[in-house]
Amino acid sequence: MALRLLHEDHTLTISYDYLNDWLYVDWAPEQDLQSVQQGCLKMLELLQTECCRKVLNDNRRVQTIWSEAAEWGGRVWFPAMAEGGLEYFAWVYSPNIYSRLSTDRTLAHTTKPVVVPFDSLETAASWLRQM
Repeated sequence: MALRLLHEDHTLTISYDYLNDWLYVDWAPEQDLQSVQQGCLKMLELLQTECCRKVLNDNRRVQTIWSEAAEWGGRVWFPAMAEGGLEYFAWVYSPNIYSRLSTDRTLAHTTKPVVVPFDSLETAASWLRQM
């Protein structure tokens, strides 16, 4: 990855990978409804600014349950991301079972764009490169 930092705060880091033409989003260990919503809205803003079609979403460090944001993510945020130009979203699971369940709940509410969960960053990046 060849990353250019776009945004960083205590909940996430968003970079533009200019070799792969996607946003790389690295979430911090502690997440809740507010941090997830704020981070997602920042991701939407930067997706539109950078004219990206793809996101590599890295939850490997997340250690908390954030399922209260799941329905909002699937029904409100993902459709807004699709309208903003997103076509493919590779989601790397956290090893934490509660964070993983939160991801699965979000995916259950998601109809577009194409969102695929992965257990490893390498597999997710490989899939995203092919899209």
